[in-house]
This record gives sequence, structure tokens and C-alpha cells, in this order.
Amino acid sequence: MADGASIQASGRRVLAVEAAAVAALEARIGEAFERAARLVMDCQGRVVVTGIGKSGIVARKVAATLSSTGTPALFLHPAEALHGDLGILVRGDLVIALSQSGETPELLNLLGPIQRLGIPMIALTGEPASLLARAAEAHLDVGVRKEACPLGLAPSASTTAALAMGDALALAVAELRGFSQQDFAELHPGGTLGKRLMPVSALMHTGETLPVVPPEAPFADVVYEMSRKGLGVTAVAGADGRLAGLVSDGDLRRLFQAHGAAAVGLLARDYMTREPVTIAPDELAPKALLLMETKKITALPVADAGRRLLGMLHLHDLWTTELI
Repeated sequence: MADGASIQASGRRVLAVEAAAVAALEARIGEAFERAARLVMDCQGRVVVTGIGKSGIVARKVAATLSSTGTPALFLHPAEALHGDLGILVRGDLVIALSQSGETPELLNLLGPIQRLGIPMIALTGEPASLLARAAEAHLDVGVRKEACPLGLAPSASTTAALAMGDALALAVAELRGFSQQDFAELHPGGTLGKRLMPVSALMHTGETLPVVPPEAPFADVVYEMSRKGLGVTAVAGADGRLAGLVSDGDLRRLFQAHGAAAVGLLARDYMTREPVTIAPDELAPKALLLMETKKITALPVADAGRRLLGMLHLHDLWTTELI
């Protein structure tokens, strides 16, 4: 039975082999990679990624990465394609085919239909002289010196290299497209990453849910607005929509402590916090959270550069985005 040291050594050896396989790819990024990226950029349809076995699993991941970074993509199983799913392919599409040998029969059987439809193809193989590589408009060499498997049989370093090259292609294209944090958030509205990238404008209270009173609002109206909207604050804005101040429930408590019953005769402008902390609508949710924590406040008016009131952000809105 192997001891702990040998088990750890085995794990390190696998990682070293796979790391070397990925590192070797950097020198292969050249004109072929540029050509492949431009083919993806110029695609008017969908990018259809295909592969079988372990290469098929990598192909699914490449398709998912493309889709999540702004390039419409899907996975096509090559065997199923030959039994009816070939209808997925239409003119205007682009095919990315993954095969370590470049001679996988199921993929070679797709070449005829792909060529008849005039669909360009990018091939990721470990054999630049293979049929698949030679049939492609762009070939990306993902060959490895050896597999990490001690028997040299199980695809390991080769699949890692193919996955890394697929990521490199997808993310280079995303950068070419100018894919932004906002774009990512819009494609990932249900995930934690997407929520972290949500702009304040997507979370703030507006319209009927926005607590706001005019500067001349009497005490009763201020209390009513704060109670009705349930955020513990109300903005104070003039007829021009510009933010004049903010009143919180803490302000009301301090007002009563200072003036007693006479407080009910005061107007909002008499006790509002002037020049309150605000945030721009295009700022991201984490920045709003940091600002609230730093200033020890639970609500932030959202205003544009001219201090026009656009909405109100509450700490509870950030709790629902899994930022806390």
C-alpha cells in the first residue's frame, strides 16, 4: 500500500505534467490563433462546438464559455449529428471541432456536410498533419509531449491543453468584442458573480417605491412617507428633481430629543441632512455596500452628476444579491 509521501508525489507529478502542457501552448499563439479568433468574430450564426469522448466533454465547456462571454454557441454530439441532429447546422454557422488525434471517425464523417453547407471550421487537435487539421480554415495545435496518466493512456494533459486553448480563444474574442462587466451580469442574472456585477440602477427603488418629499413637507408627511415606503428614510427633493437632503428615522429620534413636541411644527428642510452621501446609478453593487459600511448608513440616494434624484438603495437590497 502506497504511503502518504508517494501519494502526494503522484499528485504533484500530475499537476507538473499538466502545467507544462498548458505552458507550452503560449508559444503556439500566432497567426492561426488570430485567424480562428476572427472567424469567431465574423460568425453570423452560432458557433457549433463538437467532439466525442473526453474531447466532447471539453467541447461542451468551450461552448459554455463562449456563450457566457457573448458568443452564441452550442454543443453538437458528432454521433447524434449523423442520426438527425445535423439539422442544427445552417449556413452562417461556424464549427469548432476537438479531436486529439484529428482522425476521429465521427468527426471526419461530418466534414462532407460541413463543406457542402459552406461552413468554416476551426480544429483543435494534437496532430497538425491530420485530416481534421488539414480540412480546417484554422488549426490550433493542442498536442502534448505526454499524458499525466502514469500509463500514458487516459486523456489528461491533452484534455487540459484543449480546454485551456478553448478558453484562450473564447476570452480573446470576448476582449475583441469589448465584452464588459455589465454584459457579463446581464448574461448571468441568477448567479452570484452576475449579482456582484449588477449596477446600482438594477437594484434601487424607483417610482412608487421611492420615498421622497418636498423640502416644505410638514412633519406628519415625512413620517407617513417613511412608514409607507418602509425603507427607514426619505429623500428630500425640489420641484426640479434635484436632491436637497435626506431624513432618516434616526434624524427624527434626534429631532424629538432636541425639540420635543415642537418638532411636529418643523418642515423637512429644517432638519434634513444636507449634502447626503450619494452613489451614481452605474456603480456596481459591491461599491455601494462598501460605501454603506464605511459611512455606517443603511440607505443611499442614487443621483446623477447633476444631483438629480433617480432612486434609493437600501442595505436589504444588497442582502438579496448575496453580497453579505
